Amino acid sequence: MKLIAPSILSADASRLGEEILAVEQAGADWIHIDVMDGTFVPNITMGPAVISSLRKVTKLPFDVHLMIADPDRYIESFFKAGADVITVHVEASTHLHRTIELIKSFGVKAGVSLNPATSLDQIAEIIHYIDLLLIMTVNPGFGGQQFIGTSLSKIARAKRMLEAMPHQPLLEVDGGANLKNIGDIAQAGADVIVAGAAVFNAEDYQKTIAALKTAANSLIA
Repeated sequence: MKLIAPSILSADASRLGEEILAVEQAGADWIHIDVMDGTFVPNITMGPAVISSLRKVTKLPFDVHLMIADPDRYIESFFKAGADVITVHVEASTHLHRTIELIKSFGVKAGVSLNPATSLDQIAEIIHYIDLLLIMTVNPGFGGQQFIGTSLSKIARAKRMLEAMPHQPLLEVDGGANLKNIGDIAQAGADVIVAGAAVFNAEDYQKTIAALKTAANSLIA
């Protein structure tokens, strides 16, 4: 079954705890948390203190996506804040193997993310060590962007790479997913699909998440 991970980047920031509880009750599988520093991406969001506070609200897995420069400096802080998955960007990590080993040393799942213009070749030497590969299907920094259609072939190629691994890392897709395209994203190979605006801009979270799951899993035998 495909997992739906609502991104709180698109939630009402004045009541994040309530928003997380609402999507949990509506059937969310993970909570996707975008951490931005204003350097690696042109936006600033939240840090470990906010995540630590939100950790008290739910037991759902916290999928923490670090869109920050020099992520090694902060990995322990995000682990202590309650992250279950910590994903770093290939483009932001000078010594990626060391970074992945650091994440795994805290007993959490380690992910690697690629921007839309970054080739899958960049993860050829690290794919044996990761638990998750995150394919960005918008340029990171802001929620509510339109899905880059040419990303579907990249998702499919990424899935084939991961299927060749003995430990089968999860394939996550982030950016512009909605009811119109989630079926295609799932069919291309995504295991975890991040949905921000599609969920939090909806009037009924439960109906929306149920519809997303139905569309994502409709082709599963």
